[in-house]
Amino acid sequence: MQARAGLVSAAATATMKEQSTVFALISLSLLLLRLLLGLRFAAFRDAALTLQLLARLRIRPITVRLPGPDDTTLRVWCPVTPSSKPPLLLLHGFGGDAKWTWAGNFAALSRSFHLYVPDLVFFGSHSRSASPLRSVAFQARTAADAMRLLGVDRYHVAGISYGGYVAYRMAAVEARDRVDRLVVLTSGVAATAQEVAALAAREETAVEDALLPDTAEGLRRLMCRSMHRPPRLPDFVLHDFVQLMFVDQRKERSELLRELLNNGAGIIDPLPVLTQKTLVLWGDKDQVFPLDLGYRLQRHLGDGCRLEIIKDAGHALQLEGAGKVNSFIMSFLLDEPDGPELSIPRK
Repeated sequence: MQARAGLVSAAATATMKEQSTVFALISLSLLLLRLLLGLRFAAFRDAALTLQLLARLRIRPITVRLPGPDDTTLRVWCPVTPSSKPPLLLLHGFGGDAKWTWAGNFAALSRSFHLYVPDLVFFGSHSRSASPLRSVAFQARTAADAMRLLGVDRYHVAGISYGGYVAYRMAAVEARDRVDRLVVLTSGVAATAQEVAALAAREETAVEDALLPDTAEGLRRLMCRSMHRPPRLPDFVLHDFVQLMFVDQRKERSELLRELLNNGAGIIDPLPVLTQKTLVLWGDKDQVFPLDLGYRLQRHLGDGCRLEIIKDAGHALQLEGAGKVNSFIMSFLLDEPDGPELSIPRK
């Protein structure tokens, strides 16, 4: 009887421990759920992107403090460990920071390149400066200085939209002897001042409001202009993205935009012909910079330039046509003969 009672007691104790463990797991799950629900959707997605870069790709952010009196800092995403892969600098546009702009490209490109992906000055919460300068030349100089401080002597550069202006300027002036090859994605560097003014004038609202939306509806309009197939998102999600992307340093970014509209890359009269081999990528449905500007840039650069057009992609072609963009960049920079099949004939 005593032995039987002992077995019953032991079984009861085990059951209590199992119940305690279950209750603990339930409590922990509820706590995690509460924390996740407490995060805004955009913040949760942002955290997920960060976790992917850190855990899966081993790419982490570092803050580079540049010399000078303006306390300029640049946040750069780069691999944790050194490698023998060719260095590639990726420069984002106005629509987001480094992480969000190149979300569809990090994994594929990191397999072939040692990536350096900065938040340009006044984008994100870590790239800041007390400098009054807002020119493309200032952005090009800070990116070139950061690469020098990171010990990168020569590197390829790819820039989209506003980042394309900065990349072109680096290849022409600030890092002319350091940039090996250049990739320009849907950037209006070949547009005249009159054409830029005309593009700005056709906007239904002020250009600052169009490219730096402060409402869900404003972001929805921007997505419709930037993408051939924009996702349908509810207002609360769009509002979250506005708070995440367009609130911090809004004044400074508005000043960057006005400077860009007034002076472009600062080297447009005349636009220099680059010595570097250049790949130009464009979406055939781009509603921000018309495709003719891509053809014009190709003609301006001559035999050293290759133009590829991605079908059914808008201005945000690195998102809508990520696979083809990645393949074109790799085939061009690595001298691989077989890139994706060209979708549209060249002019």
